Amino acid sequence: MDSATNKFKGVGVALITPFKADGSVDYDALRGLVDWHLRSKVDFLCILGTTAETPCLTPEEKHTIREAVVRQVRGRVPLLMGCGGNCTRSVVEEIRHTDWTGIDGILSVCPMYNKPSQEGLYQHYRAISEASPLPVVLYNVPGRTGVNLTADTTLRLAHDFPNVVAVKEASGNLTQIKEILAKRPQGFDVISGDDSLTLQVMQAGGVGVISVVANAIPAEIARMVHLMQEGRLAEAKIINDELFELYSLMFIEGNPSGVKAALHALSPQSPLGLSPVANILRLPLVPVSERTEGRIRDILRQMQW
Repeated sequence: MDSATNKFKGVGVALITPFKADGSVDYDALRGLVDWHLRSKVDFLCILGTTAETPCLTPEEKHTIREAVVRQVRGRVPLLMGCGGNCTRSVVEEIRHTDWTGIDGILSVCPMYNKPSQEGLYQHYRAISEASPLPVVLYNVPGRTGVNLTADTTLRLAHDFPNVVAVKEASGNLTQIKEILAKRPQGFDVISGDDSLTLQVMQAGGVGVISVVANAIPAEIARMVHLMQEGRLAEAKIINDELFELYSLMFIEGNPSGVKAALHALSPQSPLGLSPVANILRLPLVPVSERTEGRIRDILRQMQW
């Protein structure tokens, strides 16, 4: 198996799926978001992940979203695409039958609900690695899946499969993250999956973040992460401290409910020309409460965003 390179460094946006009032995908708003993020100097985009409400999208919608983003990006930044599930055979079949033209890597979440053992997780990702024509980024988010991909299993996969190039770590466990960073093979990277921990992960040796909050304030998140890449920790920390309350509000009533409220508040007056984004989600997700939405609006107003 040939070695692969991780292209997903710096700021990646975990792209939302905008919807119209009738519940259909708003492809005009999606294309506007992509252009806005590219103008904001993000380094890559992550499509059809958790923040995209992917479990609530039809196969036809996922296909059309992928094609729309690939056409809009035109190779200007790398594209990471979610492809995962709790049935290994189904994930492998999806990988084999998907047209990966224009996509640079696969982000695959740990199986959810059936709670496999660590050996089960290893065999699941082994099958994905062997089927994938692209670099694979592991995605560990135990708060959603009910199972933690341990440091030992992550490192075993990293050593055994050269096309497993990184892990998106959203366990919130800095001890585990630091162990992976200390023992990883050359060429294997750790990407923060928690906005609030990006600085700590990068200080420990992580290469960036797949950010939810960057949907709403991509230029600010990009500036903070790029400062970290340049070794300018004190300046990056000032930005991070300013964003601390916003990080919490983005997730207090679930993701992407918080960030969709922020985008809806920002889009009418965006200085970068953000297209209008409706505050609409698909059940079982719902918009945040009026109280939380008001707090989000207040913070954005105070920060002049």
